[in-house]
Amino acid sequence: MQQPQPLAQPFGTLIHQIETGAIKIPQFQRAFVWDLKKSTKLLDSLLKGYPIGTFIFWRTKDELRSIRNLGGIELPPTPKGDYIHYVLDGQQRLTTLFVTVKGLKIERGGQIDDFSKMYIDLEVGNDGDIVLNDVSNKLPLSFISVSDLLSAEFTTLARFPEQYHTKMQRYKRTLEGYNFSVILVPEAPIDVATEIFTRLNVFGQPLSVFEIMVAKTYSVEPAFDLAEKTSELLAALSDAGYGTIPDIVILQAISAIMVKECSKREILRLDKGRFINAWPAAVEAIRAAVDYFRQVFRIPVSQLLPYNSLLVPFAYFFSRHADRPTGDMQQHLQDLFWRVSLGGYYSQSLETRVSQDVKRIDTILEGKLPQYDYPVDTRKEFILENGEFKTGRSFVKAILCLLAARHPRSFLDNAEVNISNDWLKQANSRNYHHFFPRAYLRRLGEDDHQANHIGNITLVDEFLNKREIRDRKPSDYMRKYKKENAGLARTMSTHLIVLEKFGVWEDNYDRFLDQRCNAIAKELSKRVIYQAIDDRGQVPTLEDYEDPEVAERQLVPAEE
Repeated sequence: MQQPQPLAQPFGTLIHQIETGAIKIPQFQRAFVWDLKKSTKLLDSLLKGYPIGTFIFWRTKDELRSIRNLGGIELPPTPKGDYIHYVLDGQQRLTTLFVTVKGLKIERGGQIDDFSKMYIDLEVGNDGDIVLNDVSNKLPLSFISVSDLLSAEFTTLARFPEQYHTKMQRYKRTLEGYNFSVILVPEAPIDVATEIFTRLNVFGQPLSVFEIMVAKTYSVEPAFDLAEKTSELLAALSDAGYGTIPDIVILQAISAIMVKECSKREILRLDKGRFINAWPAAVEAIRAAVDYFRQVFRIPVSQLLPYNSLLVPFAYFFSRHADRPTGDMQQHLQDLFWRVSLGGYYSQSLETRVSQDVKRIDTILEGKLPQYDYPVDTRKEFILENGEFKTGRSFVKAILCLLAARHPRSFLDNAEVNISNDWLKQANSRNYHHFFPRAYLRRLGEDDHQANHIGNITLVDEFLNKREIRDRKPSDYMRKYKKENAGLARTMSTHLIVLEKFGVWEDNYDRFLDQRCNAIAKELSKRVIYQAIDDRGQVPTLEDYEDPEVAERQLVPAEE
């Protein structure tokens, strides 16, 4: 890599380079946000000869996804084979100059900023504000727009009073002759360029790995736009109830498929051509994994997944094994899913542990049972101790998956409960019902901690939860449903509840919680293959949340 080069570039050269496609704003930059007031300060500084900071450009022949339109002007592509200069620092300043010179209108959030109304006050001296955007109290021909000053013919300028001619000429020469400080970073790889961008913008809006990869993998021939491709994939997954999968998980899956690793570093190092070529097969593997979660594990929506990144090892599996697994292979995959979920395995060192599970998938593909270095506990006693109901916990989500897989039925009429992503984001969701209502238990002197246990949670429709049950004791509201639903016993079995044995008619919460957790434990034990390490016992924790690095935005930072 060559050393960065300091340059001086005049105003007209910069504008011409934007117009001809030589300077581009990469898509990972945030949108143009400067308003007229902030922009006037920049132009005022230029006219007074003040320094306005340095622009940093990255020179490369790599074609990234870039901003194509500014204020209605379609920016041209860079001529084939020419170098492109991507703006790493200075986007807001450079865009302000361009839209002001062109007199463009920028629409943002329903509001239009008209940059043709950036005026030079011809009466004020250097000690005042030379540039302003409100001329309502100014006399005609005592001001001129910046765009007119730079583009108007001499005859137009001659219409102004003679006393302003010298000042207009001086301002025009100042703008056109202003030499901007530029640092050129030549021929650097994209990870170096984005690292420079990151360090320059440590106080800005964080950039995500996804945004960098959108820029890096953009291609005209063959046509490929990762942002559009991902939107199409997520729209298809949304139709299947899996539209909440974060874009970073899609990248983790593709990286695992390509190189068996999914760290940020490995994703950013993926070869552009190989990535584009791998995309179609990777999408099929991701869709096959989602179909497997829905059809085999019977997890109806993505919001229930204990970890979104569970999609990664399963997509890797289907990239190597197109057919749905059966026999031991199916059992080994099921074991992996529930061990990760119940053990809180991805709550720390997520990228490393997902990559370890990709290697365990290789073992499963060889027809062998992988070995695990952490225990899981499916006993009733552990569930009772570790069951505090917080919807973000993987342990809790695993049990919710178990309950959802039984296709829970409505207490009222045995209709199947509708489980929706939109209803599962908070602990007070429409789908979550405390079988012994918290308000009822409070009246008995029980605290919310005791009532708010996964063993006390059922999945119901909003109508029952909010309008019918509310704070009534179970023996009261269940008697009503027993009269209206002749098959109530079968209905309750879909919730892992036996009315006659669980203390429901006696409103005995301790007995209910003990028996419900026992029923849950029996179902969980069917899904995990015992290993010797399980004798060590699992340590209860309330910290089994999705790792922060899998958040929808992660990594690097944005400009000005």
